[in-house]
Amino acid sequence: MEESNTLSKSIIDKETLLPVMALLAAAIFWGSSFAGTRYALRSLDPQIIIWVRMVTALIVILPFSAKLKPQDYRKGDWKMLVPMVLFQPCLYFLLESNALRFTTSTQAGVISAAAPILITLGAWLFLSESISKTTVIGLGLSVGGVVLLTISQGSESTAENPLLGNSMEFIAMIFAAANMLIIKKLSSRYNPWTLTAMQIMAGFVFFSPGLIKAINLESSVWTGELILILVYMGVFVSLGAFGLYNWAMSHLPASKASTFINLTPVMAIITGWIVLGEGLNTRQSLAAVVVIIGVLLSQKKK
Repeated sequence: MEESNTLSKSIIDKETLLPVMALLAAAIFWGSSFAGTRYALRSLDPQIIIWVRMVTALIVILPFSAKLKPQDYRKGDWKMLVPMVLFQPCLYFLLESNALRFTTSTQAGVISAAAPILITLGAWLFLSESISKTTVIGLGLSVGGVVLLTISQGSESTAENPLLGNSMEFIAMIFAAANMLIIKKLSSRYNPWTLTAMQIMAGFVFFSPGLIKAINLESSVWTGELILILVYMGVFVSLGAFGLYNWAMSHLPASKASTFINLTPVMAIITGWIVLGEGLNTRQSLAAVVVIIGVLLSQKKK
């Protein structure tokens, strides 16, 4: 009996290994996007950056469009599909990019840690997922680590309208959480990459005004380095990260998958340190370790 229990646990671990690796890769890609976005913002409007990312991702998935057609559409599915693509990337990116006009990145970073909490709560309420104590403790640790990591980035100038900016950021987190819960619900019948393709197409249309702004730019703006960064973010961040996360969500409970979101600021700090030479102090390193321990603990079985 003992041998069979050990064997069953081993099989479960092997089955969850690939989804966990996919979540880790998604967090790395999302984290790296901060350094890329900071570089692109030196020359481009945020709307142009988002639109170029979407059109690049769309070009990559076009050859696979025949395989990505919905195979099990049921009457009334549009009631979930429309909010899914509207919540993210459309409203999420629109709110988050504008929130930073009114609040500081430190305050926005702290609020962004609410996303995994909202997803876990939503999974419990709407998807009937059972939440273990270790998952709750791990989630709490990772959220605390994100808060400490964000605060450790140093003081910033006074925000123009922190109440408005923080409200926009929190609503963006609600949209992100709702999007991921819908994807979890639909992934039992839809290919996760099909859902990702729908998100990309919706983002392409929603942010298409960015094309007009891009056309009016001088050609000298489009350096080789800038184009490479935008292509990277389109292929690996917009398509790769969302696709991998959606796929992993179809194999793991939403409450466990959501904790990996808190690795994103950790990866952002590490990427900024390696690529841009930004500082990495002791408190940030400690906070990163706390987040990682929290994520690992949240994956622990009962």
